[in-house]
Amino acid sequence: MPGVNELAYVVYEVSDLDAWEHFAVDLLGMRPGARTDTSLSLRNDQKAHRWILNDGPADDLAASGYGVANDADLDAIVAKLKKRGLEAVEGDQALADARKVDRIVVTKDPMGNRIELVTGLAQAPTPFISDGMVDNFVTGVQGAGHHFLTTQGVDRDVYMNFYQSILGFRISDQIVGPSPLGFSADAMFVHCNPRHHTVAFADIPMPKKSHHFMLQVADMRDLGAAWNRCLTTGQQFEMTIGAHPNDLMFSFYVKSPSGIAVEYGWGGRTIDDEDTWKVELYDTLDIWGHFDPDQELGYLAEAKAKAS
Repeated sequence: MPGVNELAYVVYEVSDLDAWEHFAVDLLGMRPGARTDTSLSLRNDQKAHRWILNDGPADDLAASGYGVANDADLDAIVAKLKKRGLEAVEGDQALADARKVDRIVVTKDPMGNRIELVTGLAQAPTPFISDGMVDNFVTGVQGAGHHFLTTQGVDRDVYMNFYQSILGFRISDQIVGPSPLGFSADAMFVHCNPRHHTVAFADIPMPKKSHHFMLQVADMRDLGAAWNRCLTTGQQFEMTIGAHPNDLMFSFYVKSPSGIAVEYGWGGRTIDDEDTWKVELYDTLDIWGHFDPDQELGYLAEAKAKAS
């Protein structure tokens, strides 16, 4: 079935471009793409960009760009959108040039999130070299990474039908269990390539459209170095180092200047054979770690008190 094959890029509206550039480049190891007074693009591989940041007050997700293999597959998705009476607007050349793609069609998901379906995301004119990184980010056929979207009270059957039946995503698994942040989560994880999940969804108590974006590094030493940089510069962590039971990602979560978290991970599992993949239901979000920072400090203080 024709469908999307990667998360090609995300667009955020942010209120402090300078802070974002420092955060993404100096701390996380990304590289600048293009910079103007009102926008900044960021790279984590050979593509022209993977994050696009536009100046504005929202400090939230503005668009998700999903790659499609070719025009025929894109036309097939457009036909399914129109058959259901959903929006499918062919982008003009100016928008295609701004996104550095051959073709772009704009629609919306059931939560109202802007979806950009694109072909031919351009390569950057220069190699991707990140100062201080041992290796590179994990992208290629797995796309830019994954992101976790909040469903804003929309019924699961509605948004899953859109992402499965129209965009062609497949279910990876589901987690129903307590979050270290103090609420119960019921999360769905879907994939469109070997990455364990490209999108996750949950109706969680937060106002933003996106809870986090995940960047994956190929070498665990790069995760440790990024952890040190974030720690020693006083960044606000969402969750400390830990691992998930479903994708087995070893990661930490740090808050961006807009409050959207970035999961910085290593070692995630892949789905290499659709025929043998078994969808699982997990009852915990974490097999170890991923504490709320205040909770972890409490444990350390308790241990120190016992030792004294």
